[in-house]
Amino acid sequence: MNPAPSVILFTTLSGLGFGLLAFLSAGLVEVHGLHAFFFWAAGYALAVGGLLLSTFHLGNPQRALLAFSQWRSSWLSREAVAAVATLLWLAPVALSQWLGFDWPPFWGLVGAILCAATIFTTSMIYAQLKTVPRWNTWITPVMFQSFALAGGAILAGQKPVALVALAALAVVQALVWRIGDGRFAQLGASIGTATGLGSIGTVRVFEQPHTSPNYLMREMIHVVGRKHAQKLRIITLLFAVVLPLMLLVLAPGGPTALLCAAALHLLGAITSRWLFFAQAEHVVGLYYGAR
Repeated sequence: MNPAPSVILFTTLSGLGFGLLAFLSAGLVEVHGLHAFFFWAAGYALAVGGLLLSTFHLGNPQRALLAFSQWRSSWLSREAVAAVATLLWLAPVALSQWLGFDWPPFWGLVGAILCAATIFTTSMIYAQLKTVPRWNTWITPVMFQSFALAGGAILAGQKPVALVALAALAVVQALVWRIGDGRFAQLGASIGTATGLGSIGTVRVFEQPHTSPNYLMREMIHVVGRKHAQKLRIITLLFAVVLPLMLLVLAPGGPTALLCAAALHLLGAITSRWLFFAQAEHVVGLYYGAR
């Protein structure tokens, strides 16, 4: 599928932001006063910034508010509702740590759970699509949560948690590729099943459905060369996992090392998310001879 920059940045930045907010809300980071203000501001900026970027991919951004009304049937709507509800719930926790209020700890624990739930709703926007076999697996939500956990731990300065989370992320990312590569073949989809004519013989594309590129071809069909994809996978693991791990282990502790590790991890996350979209094959491509 077409790897739109707005959607790539939306999923990576918002996941990183809610990951950091989860650590802050759960009380795993001891911050007070101005220190707390900057931590919470960073978390909110990443989460809200990512959500705002998602509107750039809408055909009519002025109607973005309508997304909140379809929560009964749409994961996109559920994600919008969950994100706003979570950010509002976390506000008292942020003010408590910043201004020194004595807010009940359970409120923060619930907030951390809401952060994880919001990331889950984002992942389900893609995981529930049966028309994109690569996404329609149990590993997709796990991948979203793994990136949020690892990135949030790095930004929160939780080095032991970050080291374990990065190692786990490497395993999850490898599974995403291994499972995803065989999903289309496992589904058994072909031009014959897509047209319903497979029972009477071998079906092939005689002519393209359109004489010029259309919306479906621009949005749903994107081909990535195998060698190109392999190089990007190596870059993903190098920047998302290996370099941040080395930096956290070898570099002296401090905000500079953590920020550098977070920046490297974010580059790897963006590369991973680009591949996540670029390698996703929509079954509509069968009508255009994409397979």
